[in-house]
Amino acid sequence: MTEEKGKRVEVAPDENVRDRQRPQGVNVLRELGDRVILQFNNQTIVESNDAPRMHRGARNVYYEDLSGGRRREIVERDNGIQIVTIRNRYGDVIQRSRITPEGREYILSYVDERNYENDGDWRDPGDDLPPMRLNIPRRDYILDSEDVEDEDDYYTFLEQPPVEKVQRLYSIDEVKRSARVRDIARRVDLDTLNFEFGSASISDEEVQKLDGVANAMEKLLKKNPAETFLIEGHTDAVGTPEANLALSDRRAEAVAEALTNAFGIPPENLTTQGYGEEYLKVDTSGPNRENRRVAIRRITSLVAPVASSEN
Repeated sequence: MTEEKGKRVEVAPDENVRDRQRPQGVNVLRELGDRVILQFNNQTIVESNDAPRMHRGARNVYYEDLSGGRRREIVERDNGIQIVTIRNRYGDVIQRSRITPEGREYILSYVDERNYENDGDWRDPGDDLPPMRLNIPRRDYILDSEDVEDEDDYYTFLEQPPVEKVQRLYSIDEVKRSARVRDIARRVDLDTLNFEFGSASISDEEVQKLDGVANAMEKLLKKNPAETFLIEGHTDAVGTPEANLALSDRRAEAVAEALTNAFGIPPENLTTQGYGEEYLKVDTSGPNRENRRVAIRRITSLVAPVASSEN
């Protein structure tokens, strides 16, 4: 991650996502605060900046330009750990590693850059996969937190492998944008975590409901410090789709912040994405608490080479 020589550049840590270069066919629909709503291939997504989470408490952050329009970010922490992230010219994370003071590198995500060469647009890698065929009971594929009787159930569930063979490594952003690829990973629905209507705030009482899943993450990270978890945010169907995308993204970010601040889960092991009202749990156009939720997937096998080779 650090061998290639780069050219040091000055970039503000809060570089705005609205200024990113976009592939052909990607249109900016709307800017909502620090979120940008994009449309491409009949799909609408929200983009945000994970820098505030990644940089909090850092001793130093610096950037280097690499060949091919790529940029390397190095976050140095007080304990000597470095988080090194390489993004392509569109801002997609294509590599991320944690490097210890002793020089040991844990690869959190890695995608073959040739998948991005001469790629003039974003495409869904799920289009290369056959239709999903689930041959296990729903309870083994989706864990509802309201059905959890023992907190160890979270660990038992999350340590399970993907439900089908992983065909290739994907970038974190490809996983975020592709429902078909995400569906390879099992899902925990945190339906006991309550959000008020129109709010992304989590009270201290609600934060404690994350204790079980946080303990499961901690156990998994002790076995493999390079685990990556995707936190998905969702809303009910009240309001505009664009506003709900931004709101759901803030909900996912709020849960990631809580997992780091209250339970010590490293921010680099968490990635977030909002999906608005697209995946309603209860099919209703009215206010519904069950639809105002977050979900968690362990996506390590989709984005990291060692984990992928084991499945």
